[in-house]
Amino acid sequence: MIREIVHDPVFLAIPSVQADEKDLPIAQDLLDTLNYHRAGCVGMAANMIGVSKRIIVFDDYGTGMVMLNPVITEKTGPYETEEGCLSLSGVRKTLRYEKIKVSYQNLKLQKKTRTFHGWTAQIIQHEVDHCDGILI
Repeated sequence: MIREIVHDPVFLAIPSVQADEKDLPIAQDLLDTLNYHRAGCVGMAANMIGVSKRIIVFDDYGTGMVMLNPVITEKTGPYETEEGCLSLSGVRKTLRYEKIKVSYQNLKLQKKTRTFHGWTAQIIQHEVDHCDGILI
């Protein structure tokens, strides 16, 4: 189901709580909403659709990827960039890292760890910030 985008910075600043198996439908709603906004959006976090759960979705080279309870465990290669956000107006400067390692659960609730580089790493960092209540 395509959901409305939340624009309230007070709500978006609330850190999200752990997701579990009963939250799997939220992941599908996030994917549907991301696909609907694909022309101007490459990633989303559950709080962007009004659900304070640690779930993110993003474009992984043409495929929608879901992460439940993502945690960035390593980061290297800091750089400054500018980002926009579907929930916020304008573009803002932010610090990102070229290479990150992320621990998460997939849709089968299996624990995974994966390393990401470049643009995909930047998207994940933005969405994990959302989970942590950090706005750019």
